[in-house]
Amino acid sequence: MSERMISVKILGKQKTYPYGTSYAQIATEYQGSTRYPIVLVMKDGKLCELHKKLKKDGVLEFVTTGDEIGHSTYKRSASLLFLKAVYHVAGHENIRKVTLHFSVSSGYYYTIDGNVKITREFLDAVKAYMLELAEQKVPILKRSVSTGEAIEIFHKYGMYDKEKLFRFRRVSRVNLYRLGDFEDYFYGFMVNHTGYLKYFELYPYEGGLVLQLPRRECPDTVPEFSPRPKIFRVQRESEKWGEMVQSDTVGELNEQITGQGANQLILIAEALQESRISQIAEQIVKAGNKKFIMIAGPSSSGKTTFSHRLSIQLAAHGLKPHPIGVDNYFVNRVDSPRDENGNYNYEVLECLDVELFNQNMTDLLAGKTVEMPEYNFIKGEREYHGDYLTLGADDVLVIEGIHCLNEKLSYALPRKNKFKIYISALTQLNIDEHNRIPTTDGRLLRRIVRDARTRGASAQDTIRMWPSVRRGEEENIFPYQEDADVMFNSALVYELSVLKQYAEPVLFSVPRDSAEYVEAKRLLKFLDYFLGVSSEEIPHNSLIREFIGGGCFKV
Repeated sequence: MSERMISVKILGKQKTYPYGTSYAQIATEYQGSTRYPIVLVMKDGKLCELHKKLKKDGVLEFVTTGDEIGHSTYKRSASLLFLKAVYHVAGHENIRKVTLHFSVSSGYYYTIDGNVKITREFLDAVKAYMLELAEQKVPILKRSVSTGEAIEIFHKYGMYDKEKLFRFRRVSRVNLYRLGDFEDYFYGFMVNHTGYLKYFELYPYEGGLVLQLPRRECPDTVPEFSPRPKIFRVQRESEKWGEMVQSDTVGELNEQITGQGANQLILIAEALQESRISQIAEQIVKAGNKKFIMIAGPSSSGKTTFSHRLSIQLAAHGLKPHPIGVDNYFVNRVDSPRDENGNYNYEVLECLDVELFNQNMTDLLAGKTVEMPEYNFIKGEREYHGDYLTLGADDVLVIEGIHCLNEKLSYALPRKNKFKIYISALTQLNIDEHNRIPTTDGRLLRRIVRDARTRGASAQDTIRMWPSVRRGEEENIFPYQEDADVMFNSALVYELSVLKQYAEPVLFSVPRDSAEYVEAKRLLKFLDYFLGVSSEEIPHNSLIREFIGGGCFKV
């Protein structure tokens, strides 16, 4: 009997392979034809790991470490390798818990709870063992167990966060990954073996350590370690908020929801944010002579609602705030710069009339009366409607826009009169001790919900444009965040449980044959970890109202 052959199209050419050929074998054949290593494949639009086998005719596409999905796969796999090495070098008996907290520089910040000192010598030993395993190309094996068995395994391993997480999982099976004698659960796919995991570095940092990893743009180069102390402190503070309400992992959050209900959780989370906003207002007043409150942050960080709430607190502290949207200083659309694809680029500084902005702000500082512009987004033109403004002794401008931390936007204004605020949604939650929730996932879900509600945009549209939004943030916002006088975290510990009910219907509408389907499916799987929470108990001035609606501010 002749061997059954399967026909697949690869890189535009038809190829045939014996039935049951692994994707790893095919990837090995093509490794030289891609710029970076192939770590996954897309078979007829479905993402597959390399241990899977070819069984049907179709189209095969390669996913490399230079792709977003492939880069995430590399980082996830490097984390598994790191954990295996830490337990090997330190000894299982000396470790109570290894926790991945959040991103630092281009890597992950970990702490080790137990009889372990994080010294340079210890990290060198961990790195040497990781490189040894990488050289050996040790297979990363995957097995499926029942959810009940997984809970028992995690309890035995002392991974209690995972044990809590899977008590609330509806799925009947759980995939576990094994590297040698070390086994763990990870949210997402893995590389086929450790031979891919050559690029990393380890640094001691702030009582823990950082596993520094390549950026997607240069997946074969480990960038210089460049921590950002201010954002680190905000992230640590946010974690303490999560611990305060006993909800720093998804399992704990779900326990709180099923135990005491979400109302108390919502009230405490909102009170913590209001207290922080009040502290910022007080800091502005004490600083004295601050006329320009400059607020910047990435997409869906809640800048607009925050500026309104800060204005209320400033008024309560005796000042007279006036909100100013930098978007009103857009140049006329016909004069806007375009990106490499010929589309208008509203992310760059050149889309603003910087000269007019500085002239208006300088005149206001000098006590002159200025007619303020308003941008008509339908016509794509700046208009004037008799909105005159004069600054008195207690008046301050609360200015919000993505470039507000960049001195090039406000070059003519004295630094002593500016107070800069960076806002972002830095989630306090981990999925569990070894699986971090990227802050970008929270912001993307916020934007999907808001775009569907206010702009009639589909989840597919929002997902499609998200990489462009992210590039704009990397270029225009993140480089300036450490210049802020204060930072504010707009994430609410309960928000993903609320966003779930709004996001799921629009994510399910993404067509299965679209390029955005894989990301929509990933987000749906992610939301499945959370128990849903009604929005009825959320205050009308909450930051999350900017996205789900029902707020008291015109945003």
